[in-house]
Amino acid sequence: MLATLFATLPLRPINVARRLGRFYRAMSATSRSGDLLINDPKYAWLKSLGIQEQNPGVFDGDSWHGSGPVVESRSPANGRPIALVQEGSVAELENTILKSLEAWKAWREVPAPKRGEVVRQVGHALREKCNPLGKLVSLEMGKIVAEGVGEIQEYIDICDYAVGLSRMLGGRVMPSERPGHVLMEQWNPLGLVGVITAFNFPAAVFGWNHAIGMVCGNCTIWKGAPTTPLTSIAISKIVASVLVANNLPPAICTTVCGGAEVGEAMTRSKKINLLSFTGSTKVGQKVGVVVQERFGKSLLELGGNNAIIVNEDADLDMVVRAVLFACVGTAGQRCTTTRRLMLHEKVYSEVLERLEKAYKQIKIGDPLEDGVLCGPLHTEAALKGFEDAVAAIKTQGGTIVCGGKRIDRPGYFVEPTIVTGLAHTAEIVLKETFAPIVYIFKFKNLDDAIQWNNEVDQGLSSSLFTNSVDNVFKWLGPGGSDCGIVNINIPTSGAEIGGAFGGEKATGGGREAGSDSWKQYMRRSTCTINYSKSLPLAQGIKFE
Repeated sequence: MLATLFATLPLRPINVARRLGRFYRAMSATSRSGDLLINDPKYAWLKSLGIQEQNPGVFDGDSWHGSGPVVESRSPANGRPIALVQEGSVAELENTILKSLEAWKAWREVPAPKRGEVVRQVGHALREKCNPLGKLVSLEMGKIVAEGVGEIQEYIDICDYAVGLSRMLGGRVMPSERPGHVLMEQWNPLGLVGVITAFNFPAAVFGWNHAIGMVCGNCTIWKGAPTTPLTSIAISKIVASVLVANNLPPAICTTVCGGAEVGEAMTRSKKINLLSFTGSTKVGQKVGVVVQERFGKSLLELGGNNAIIVNEDADLDMVVRAVLFACVGTAGQRCTTTRRLMLHEKVYSEVLERLEKAYKQIKIGDPLEDGVLCGPLHTEAALKGFEDAVAAIKTQGGTIVCGGKRIDRPGYFVEPTIVTGLAHTAEIVLKETFAPIVYIFKFKNLDDAIQWNNEVDQGLSSSLFTNSVDNVFKWLGPGGSDCGIVNINIPTSGAEIGGAFGGEKATGGGREAGSDSWKQYMRRSTCTINYSKSLPLAQGIKFE
């Protein structure tokens, strides 16, 4: 195994000067300083986050470096490069893993409330940089700045949550059938948590794993999406500064920017006790199999083909506002984006007409500009996925009510799209397309709509709009939605951190953020303590 090979290689002292020299020589061959947005006065705020023209992409606790390919982080709003990043290699990943495990020996002995205090300081440091970090997310990912700042706020919120959790972690004490005995649970940290995040939430998803994982006593090693490395670097620098200020090993939280080969090595490494993966169902399925083959633990947050059902008794004003955000927010690139809209036949025409009018009023443009509600798709590949989906819609007999076109301007902009006329079982409907496309269907009774909701492979988020108590509990019950997130009168997107986030079926079954998600970051031991002078056996067995 590649991971085993690297683990057995002798480690040599790092010659920082030589590595940096190699890094900057590699950069100079690629860099065109005048073309980088970081050198545009409009984006001077990037430097307040420690972003430079040329950025090493590996932080192993001792230094920033990188020996892999040099990549450009590009803004999807204009297609221009923001700055350069030199990614890490598999060898650097393996070395970073070893340093993280060494740091864990100290971190695991810190009392949980003290770990919570460190996480509180991380949240405070994020607060101080919330606005520029949110703008970086917007610039690099493409979501509007309100959503970018909101994403950083979500990281801050989970830090606050984790602080409280650090004083509440505990197992159960259960009655023993044997006199003079105590039966209890003990929870201990796993060790090293690997976190592989996706482009659409380049900060918050790491925050969920990082804050909860830290108070549970784990170290983390993070590989962000290859297209959002600057967000990973900026956040990692903030976290490292807090660790240093507390005289703790910075290798408690490490970062390796890289491509598929780095992610594959993380998946195969037996030294990573839990691998949290956020991404597509196709890749996540492979990740889960590989991790299971080595008897590791995985936490999978994968795709979602989410639906909103609008019953005849729904508040239609609320419906239109909710659908607009759920379908168009983040340009349709949330895993919780609404992709299927099921309308009762009595309200179908009115809702469709109102949505069409609302769509035509959406301001599309630079996500950093005030008033913009829809930014670009993230990459050229995402743009092609949108265009392929539109072609498939037409081939399969769908009607494009509005949208369906690429917008002729720099960047990767498309028109939010409403589609009717397809069967709920159409091939393109059952496929998750990461773009602002919603398919609308008409139903006669709620039972049919619930069945349609459940017929897709994924089971992430779902919502029913109704004012009927009977319908509410039907929807929440065993014959209702089969998703991990089941909402009433709110959109499918915009989850709070206090609840467990995740889904069923091909969404992967993982749970992150609140509720009892912390249990996935710890190992449980059942402990029996005999404080008597006798040795009775369970089940009344006599062995004398």
